[in-house]
Amino acid sequence: MLRHMIHDVQAIAAEVIRKTGKDKPADAALREVLKQIKDLAPFDATEIAKTVFLYYRWHVWLREERGVENKMRFAIRLNQRFQANNASVPIAELRANAVPVWTASEMDVTDEWLLTLQREPKLWLRAKRGTADSLARTLFAADVSPLLPEAILYRGEEDLFKTPEFHAGEFEIQDIASQLVGMLCAPQPGETWWDTCAGEGGKTLHLSDLMQNKGMLWASDRAEWRLTKLKRRAGRAKVFNYRSAHWDGGAKLPTKTKFDGVLVDAPCSGIGTWQRNPQARWTTEPNDVRELSAIQKKLLANVAPSLKPGGKLIYSVCTLTRAESTEVVDDFNSKFAAEFEPMELAATASGGQQTDATKTIWPQDLGGNGMFIAGWRRKKI
Repeated sequence: MLRHMIHDVQAIAAEVIRKTGKDKPADAALREVLKQIKDLAPFDATEIAKTVFLYYRWHVWLREERGVENKMRFAIRLNQRFQANNASVPIAELRANAVPVWTASEMDVTDEWLLTLQREPKLWLRAKRGTADSLARTLFAADVSPLLPEAILYRGEEDLFKTPEFHAGEFEIQDIASQLVGMLCAPQPGETWWDTCAGEGGKTLHLSDLMQNKGMLWASDRAEWRLTKLKRRAGRAKVFNYRSAHWDGGAKLPTKTKFDGVLVDAPCSGIGTWQRNPQARWTTEPNDVRELSAIQKKLLANVAPSLKPGGKLIYSVCTLTRAESTEVVDDFNSKFAAEFEPMELAATASGGQQTDATKTIWPQDLGGNGMFIAGWRRKKI
């Protein structure tokens, strides 16, 4: 059906948008449509993805346009003007149109954040420990972050998944804020750690690299298919010190092991990713925030007994709502004050709001996703 569209970027993007909805995220629709097209140049695939995400980034401004194609073309024009001059879109318009009205009741909505949401997201890579400088030179159009030693900002157009360096496991595509989580965990070689909500394993692989592939690393998730992807990624990255296990987040833990560290990178509303994933702005609802906050509190309570005395508990979410950040911390502190004490997180030049035991990273701080991170240490009683 799409053969005649192979080189028509906007027509293919329109097809993706028509397939997208609350039950099918834009990235899933994008994969489905692009999979049908043979011999599509990587540059065209990138342009199609950019066009789809532009449509949702400027979604509310497009209401008076008729038809997907017209809306899409208007979004492209709006974006070109904005990228050339941010002042072309008044802050009042951004406040009215860039995010849902309910957002202001759940979190601080700042002008700087709104401006950042309308800009193009950056692509970050994580190099294997100690190799960032050489990898950046090899990939070209790549710069090592001055803030995190293995974070590389990639500005090129090459299909990274086809590079020999990727297939050799020399780097992972991982947002810089996600990399910060691993750095704040600071696992040591020989320790025993648990990545409780591992997903497809981005943070698991980072923890293993920081541990120099030594010690034991458990990775669990409620979805078996994600653990299958983790297995493939771990094989490519030559990660051998991990064990995976299904865990639904309940009180029955997948192992009786006591850990030096536990990372709870919890399911969340994902508001911190709205720059990269603009469609989610229009599918996320306030009820999602409340329900996820309750899940996050239960996850922390369920894993707390698995820490050794002196062990570290790290909580992270790629969202910025109070219900999923400070309220979760306050809830844990009220229930576990006798067993856990807030842990001072390592100082970073990351900006953002922070106390000794929590960090709130906004997208404008690092040029990546928004992230909230908190830490505790189990008391040695």
